[in-house]
Amino acid sequence: MDTTIALYSHDSVGLGHARRNRALAHALAAQLPALTGGGVRGLLIAGHPDASRDTLPEGWDWLVLPGMTRTRGGYGARRLGLEADALRDLRSATIDAALTALRPDLFIADRHPFGIDGELAPVLANLRARGTATVLGLREVLDSPRVAAAEWDSLGGGEHVASLLDAIWVYGDRHVYDPRLTGELPPALARLATPTGYLSHGRPAGRPATPGRTSPKPPPPYVLTVLGGGSDGVATARLAASSRPPAGHRHLLVTGPQMPEQEAGEIRALAAASGEAVSVARSAPDVPELIADAASVVCMGGYNTMAEVMATDTPALVIPRSRRRQEQPRRARALAAVGAVETRDADLVTTEDITAWWHRSVRGRVDRGHLDLDGLGLVPSLAAELLRSSAPAHPEVSCHVS
Repeated sequence: MDTTIALYSHDSVGLGHARRNRALAHALAAQLPALTGGGVRGLLIAGHPDASRDTLPEGWDWLVLPGMTRTRGGYGARRLGLEADALRDLRSATIDAALTALRPDLFIADRHPFGIDGELAPVLANLRARGTATVLGLREVLDSPRVAAAEWDSLGGGEHVASLLDAIWVYGDRHVYDPRLTGELPPALARLATPTGYLSHGRPAGRPATPGRTSPKPPPPYVLTVLGGGSDGVATARLAASSRPPAGHRHLLVTGPQMPEQEAGEIRALAAASGEAVSVARSAPDVPELIADAASVVCMGGYNTMAEVMATDTPALVIPRSRRRQEQPRRARALAAVGAVETRDADLVTTEDITAWWHRSVRGRVDRGHLDLDGLGLVPSLAAELLRSSAPAHPEVSCHVS
C-alpha cells in the first residue's frame, strides 16, 4: 500500500525549517518503501518562495503559501496586501483544502505545532479526525527553558499540544543536548519525544547550479564563511570579510540569499578592500560540499548549518546569533563542550580573533565520530512504526485510495 506524507514549515524568517523537511522527504522517499512494501509520495508545505527552488524526490511537490514575516507587531504579510488575521485564515484554509484532497497517512510539522498564529490548529483537528498520524519535529534546542515554557503555555499547555500529536521527533543527539532534561519540553510532550540523532549524514544535495553560472568554489586550500540564509548574518560577515586568511589560502564568504542587498554590497566592498584572496557569493548550490572541502569554516549556529558541519571533519568556529532567541548560543556551547566545534560570543569576537583562528585551525581536522549523526537513517523506521501502530486505531489510513 502506498503512503502519502505531508510536511509543514512556516518559513517566516530564513529557510531552515523547509530545508530540514526537504532532507526528511528525501530520506523517507528513499528508505520507507523497503519498510512498508509500498511507494511513497508527498507534499512539502512552505512559506517562502525560495524553498521551492530546491529539488524533491520523484512523486513529491511543493505547496508554497502566501508569505508571512515578522513585524514589530507580530506577524504580517510578506507581500500580499492583507491584514495578518485574513492572511492567516487564507493560509489555514489553503492547507486544509490541500490535505483534505491529499488525505495523507502521516503529517509532520516542523517546530511549531500550530503554525503561525494558530493556522494549523483546525488543520490538525481535521487530520486527527481522518486518522492521519501526526508528528511534531523539533530541532534539539528550542530556547531558554523559561522562554520555551512560556511558548507552550501560550499554545494551551503541554497536555493540550500532546493531545493533537502521536509523536515528537527531536533531531539531535541526546548525549549532546536533550530538551527533555533541560525543561524545554513539559512532561506531557517529553513523554512523546524520541531523539533521532542529528539530521547530518545523508542530507540531499542543494539546488542545482543555474545554467551558465560558474561555481563560487575557489581552488583549495581555502577557508569558508557561511551565514545560513543571511538575513541576520551581517555582523559576522563584516568581521569575516575584514579578516586575513592564512598564507596560500583563499577565503570564500557566502552571505546567504536573504541578506539585504545593501548589506551584501557592504560586505563585497569590505572584501575588496581586504585583498584579492577574499571572494563573496550570495549563495552556492552545494554548501555541504564547500564545508567538507574547506580547510576551516566560520559560521553561525543554526541547526542546518551545524548538521552540515557535523557531517564533516572540517574545523568550525561558531559565532551564534543571540538576538531574539538563545537557541544558537545554547547549541554552540553544547557542541563545543563535546569537542565538536569552537565558539565565540558574537558581541565579543573581533576580526583579529577570526584571523588568529584561521591560522591555527587550518593545521588539522576534527573527529566527530562520537556524535549521533544518523537521524535521517532512523526517521524512516520511526515513521514506519508509527504508520503500523496507527492503522488499527484508524482503519481509513490503510484503505484510502491513491
